[in-house]
Amino acid sequence: MQFIVRPYVCGGLGRIDSALVGKLSSAGPRVRPALQTAEAALFSSAPLPPYQRSGEAFAFSWGERRPPAARSERAADWMGVAETYETPGLIGDGPRTTLHTGALGLVDVYYVRIGEAVYFSSLIQPLMALVPLEIDWSAWASILRVTFPLGEATPYREIKRLPGSSALVWDGERLSTERRLPRWLRSEPYETWVGAGEIVELLHDVYKDYDGRKLLVPISGGYDSRLLGSVAKARGFDVESWTTSPDDGTDTDIAFARAITGELGIPHRVITQDAASYPDDAAEVARRLEYLTPHHAWYAPFAKEVHTSGRILVDGLAGGPLLKNFMVSGAALEATSQAERSAAVLGSLSLGAPSQPFLSEAAEAWIDETVREQFAAATSMLHGHRAELPLSVLHTRTVRGIARSAVNLVGPEASFAAPFIHPDFFDAALSVGVARKDKGRFYREVLHAADPRVAALPSTNVIKQPLRRVALRSTAAPARDYSHRMLRVVATRVPGLLSDELHALVADGPDALTRFNGWNDRFWVRGLVLFGLWLSDFENDLDDLSAPF
Repeated sequence: MQFIVRPYVCGGLGRIDSALVGKLSSAGPRVRPALQTAEAALFSSAPLPPYQRSGEAFAFSWGERRPPAARSERAADWMGVAETYETPGLIGDGPRTTLHTGALGLVDVYYVRIGEAVYFSSLIQPLMALVPLEIDWSAWASILRVTFPLGEATPYREIKRLPGSSALVWDGERLSTERRLPRWLRSEPYETWVGAGEIVELLHDVYKDYDGRKLLVPISGGYDSRLLGSVAKARGFDVESWTTSPDDGTDTDIAFARAITGELGIPHRVITQDAASYPDDAAEVARRLEYLTPHHAWYAPFAKEVHTSGRILVDGLAGGPLLKNFMVSGAALEATSQAERSAAVLGSLSLGAPSQPFLSEAAEAWIDETVREQFAAATSMLHGHRAELPLSVLHTRTVRGIARSAVNLVGPEASFAAPFIHPDFFDAALSVGVARKDKGRFYREVLHAADPRVAALPSTNVIKQPLRRVALRSTAAPARDYSHRMLRVVATRVPGLLSDELHALVADGPDALTRFNGWNDRFWVRGLVLFGLWLSDFENDLDDLSAPF
């Protein structure tokens, strides 16, 4: 990983120990000091000037979008910076120093607390030099059940992730955590009957921030990418489109993308993938994403090509939840109580039942209960909100799982744009009621307003039957061998996690995995394989794997 468009940072806050700061700053990528005081330290892999400095006041940020330099006697308000630029930062104003995240928390801030100080980093790995490594079973419960951690959890008990719209504050005497409601929760976006044409106009306005830049819009067969491609072409950008297989066994995305880019007149390229390289891609992505999600192995060859493209990648992040009720089920829409609504959303986010039991009865019962509690805590501030359903998806799956492809695989080497989370577009899209968005109706109106001919082309959001079947990389012989090795690690190190049926299957060898071709089966395998890789990589560092089930 090379920190090119976004720097790696680390540091400390509070009654910091200079020896621990030194240990942290030498444990990760090479850094230089950006700030050093008795109670705050900040190091960066690239020059990081403050955007505000006056007397004792200072303000730094390290997201890709940052506030312009300003002279002011008063420190910046961290929440305003977090909402406008979706960037973490460090702000000092006299005795008060604040380490904050972005409003959604897309750019990671990890930390450990030791005594009366916190030590933070853009990556988990450097913090591992400061604390003993202990497994956080609750994090692995959610990674296995919903494919991403919930709340502050990481695979390590002592290392936490600071959530969006949150800050750690040192006031000269003590450390505290400050959590604020982001803009879309402070002021509930009631229905103003924003029309499809107005949504398209807002997207045109968002694109003005990239005028004169070369763009790469990775068009698939769905709605989000064709909307972004349509507007980019309409605005006259120098734009290319690339597509790769999502390894879904159909490659319908590639066929549909050719039709869409042909209609738009955008140069199109297909990034090919090799089944033999799947194990290396899967392990590389897992390590780069620090074992937080089993998603995105298929994206590895694509991301590497983007790094050398010289173009800004335009990502459709958050488009599905904002514009078409993605992962919002009929049960959630029809729920008559908060408990029913939360259960329905969690049900949509969770993996479905596999074709045979993967987990032991004790493990499955404990994981289900733990994940329910974590999900309730992670979404409690959304309860009763008019847009609770899409926001529940955005604040969990989008931020902790799906965003990792753009933030941590394309970035920090290459720039990406996420037009759908621009404040003006986000607020307008969120104001559209979930009933109007049901079954993609509103989104189809938006697509028609952007380009009727492109809107009329087939979409994977509508057509579910495959045009043809293609071999899955993730179930080919090289992948089966790799997956079997990792499953054996799990079966050996944590036997109580797996069902008797899965133990028997692992004993039968790699080819026994050929029976797992269904969607749910594949993701259960991927989650357990991720866990096996983590156990294998940290075999000499994890002494106690005693499970709570």
